[in-house]
Amino acid sequence: MSVVMRWIGRLVIGTVLIALVLVAGTAFRVWQVARVTDTATVDAVVVLGAAQYNGVPTEVFRARLDQSVFLHQQGVAPLIVTVGGKQEGDVFTEAAAGRNYLVAQGVPAENILAVEEGADTLESVEAVARELSARGLSSIVVTTDPWHSLRTKIMAQDAGLSANSAPVRSGPAVWARESQFKGIARETAALLYYQFTHSSHDVSFIPSL
Repeated sequence: MSVVMRWIGRLVIGTVLIALVLVAGTAFRVWQVARVTDTATVDAVVVLGAAQYNGVPTEVFRARLDQSVFLHQQGVAPLIVTVGGKQEGDVFTEAAAGRNYLVAQGVPAENILAVEEGADTLESVEAVARELSARGLSSIVVTTDPWHSLRTKIMAQDAGLSANSAPVRSGPAVWARESQFKGIARETAALLYYQFTHSSHDVSFIPSL
């Protein structure tokens, strides 16, 4: 084997090892942040949108909304922000469905801000950042699925917000070990994509919950 071929082989092996370390390190951070709940006092609790059907939040979405109610009742923030647009054919946006659910749970309407924008995490976070900035607010606690927390925090910080996370601890996203593995794998891929491109991409090769 020539010297050139040996160097090419070493380069390939080195590249693969670096990629493996990068993926493993990112997956560990996704898992690590998923286990941390930060309830420091902030300006707003931000509930990331999820599917809703004719204004009725799915179990995944309800788990996020219920977590925001708990945080609000604990005095973590005076304001709850729901965010998310709507799919073609929908009557309600995710943000509106979330707001209506919160009102039904006893949260005063004046303590809820519905940001009816966003087809993915990045669009939603940037829309929230604009709305809060216009109100002179900048610190948030993000409520979403555990594995989604790190990517959302990083996007929020990149958008100029001071962001903590308080992941949900109930619902389909955390019930089964299989769903946990899929969540970590999906978010590891999505976070790496965001860090390299600074754009959002919903990873479709791992089914969403």
